[in-house]
Amino acid sequence: MDMKTYLAGFDKAEKIKRGMAGDEKYYCLRGGEEFLLRIADGEDYEEKKREFEHLKRLGDKGLPVPKCIEFAKSDDSSKVFTLLSWIPGEEAEKLIPQLSPKEQYELGKQAGVILRKIHEAAPITEDSKGWYERYFEVITPRLDAYKSEGIPFDGSDKIRNFIEENKHLIKSRPLCHHHGDYHTGNLIVNDGKLWVIDWHTMDFDSIGDPWYEFNRLDTKYPEFAKGQIDAYFDGKVPDEFWRLFALYFSTSAITSIVWAKYWAPDKLDEIMGLNRSVLKLFDNMENPIPAWYRK
Repeated sequence: MDMKTYLAGFDKAEKIKRGMAGDEKYYCLRGGEEFLLRIADGEDYEEKKREFEHLKRLGDKGLPVPKCIEFAKSDDSSKVFTLLSWIPGEEAEKLIPQLSPKEQYELGKQAGVILRKIHEAAPITEDSKGWYERYFEVITPRLDAYKSEGIPFDGSDKIRNFIEENKHLIKSRPLCHHHGDYHTGNLIVNDGKLWVIDWHTMDFDSIGDPWYEFNRLDTKYPEFAKGQIDAYFDGKVPDEFWRLFALYFSTSAITSIVWAKYWAPDKLDEIMGLNRSVLKLFDNMENPIPAWYRK
């Protein structure tokens, strides 16, 4: 079975062009049922298999994720097919601006509870690498790239110093399976209920400190962000969370500059603005509790 034959098995197969480069994606229809089909290169078979199996485990535990329908590869092994149920609804990032602050907070609480359940459902008790090693073998080259090729800005030294002074906090952190890209663009609202999509991001093999996933927190909507944090910790946010949050959030921002410079120049102004906002959020890196949470 080749790709053309697989697609022919549907009444309709419409290519989805939005989103970052990666898997080919299709909206498919068969007998009135809607599906999402992801097509990857055959060399990614083992990675896609792990992704499919993890998603199925979460679905079996009742989490609001796409249903796993089929996992297969082409006869010549050049393509991998992942067939999931289609999740209808609206992306949270498009809906949130239309909501009242209270509604934003309540939706954020849903996101926080779901994220906690994702992490609780997939703890990792044994790993050949600790989180510190796993994290910095990826991040150190990115920080080095910023030093040599990044775009300096007023206060960039404060961010870099904060990272260096606090990186020891990453040691001895627990591990779990991540979503990998948990943000409002990957949350679908259907009749007031949140569903989590796009499980294909494999940073750190989708393994790491549960709190690392807050590095994608959408701070454009403070009430949503507050709700997500409050509900994740059931209203009892530990003090140690904040310094790690500031560390992960600022590291993600500053290491994105070189990426944007070479791979997404149209986003460079946005990324530079994000880094400047990091300094405002954390009072020039003097207070790890962001300004919007303190209000």
